[in-house]
Amino acid sequence: MKNRLLLVALGAATAMTFAMPVFAADKAQDFVDKAAAGGMFEVESSKIAEGKAQDKSVKDFAQKMIDDHGAANAKLETIAGEQKLTVPSEIDAKHKSDLDSLQATKDPVDESYVQMQRDAHADAVKLFESYASDGDNAQLKSFAQETVPTLKMHQEMIEKIASTMGDTSSATSSTTPAVATQDTANPAAPVPGANSFTEDQAKSRIQDAGFSEVSALSKDDQGIWRGQATKDGKKTAIALDYQGNVVAGAN
Repeated sequence: MKNRLLLVALGAATAMTFAMPVFAADKAQDFVDKAAAGGMFEVESSKIAEGKAQDKSVKDFAQKMIDDHGAANAKLETIAGEQKLTVPSEIDAKHKSDLDSLQATKDPVDESYVQMQRDAHADAVKLFESYASDGDNAQLKSFAQETVPTLKMHQEMIEKIASTMGDTSSATSSTTPAVATQDTANPAAPVPGANSFTEDQAKSRIQDAGFSEVSALSKDDQGIWRGQATKDGKKTAIALDYQGNVVAGAN
């Protein structure tokens, strides 16, 4: 009986010994998967913006993203190869959906691209800082540590661009479009179209327009985010279209 228990204990210990490297590799692989997906998105979305954006500062930022993230992606691929880790060859579904929306719109992509970059860099800084602190692979951890300052610089740049765009647009008006177009000046109703705003982005946009208690947001088949919100103590139906127009009382 004692011999049997000893064999069971040794077997469990052996299993744990072999399981530990797999767990470590999984953590490193997870970082590679997320970092590669984010990096590919940065480059591909910036290529679209470079051709479709109107604002020079947005175009310049897009070119910098292509250069900086292109170099970081290449470095990540090299390190991953040395560590016997796999780099995804295709972008993930969430980022692909954002790219498709950006590519499909016939209108200027400046604001949609800028918001995507704000969200992407917030996620990237979080991911890289976390792995730089607690990463399980020395080379990848060093890569994360070296990359964090660049990501934070990008974050500062895009936030500055976003604040400048906010100063020059009338996004806080429920009757003035966030993106001026030839077809729809001062729409009284939300404009249908491929909407690249995520739910969190839509909520933030509506709050920036002076509303609170934003709830029950859902995107309809016309690409319009609809929900409920409160302004001046009154609850109202609210809508956000792909241009960034916030329209109160919209049905």
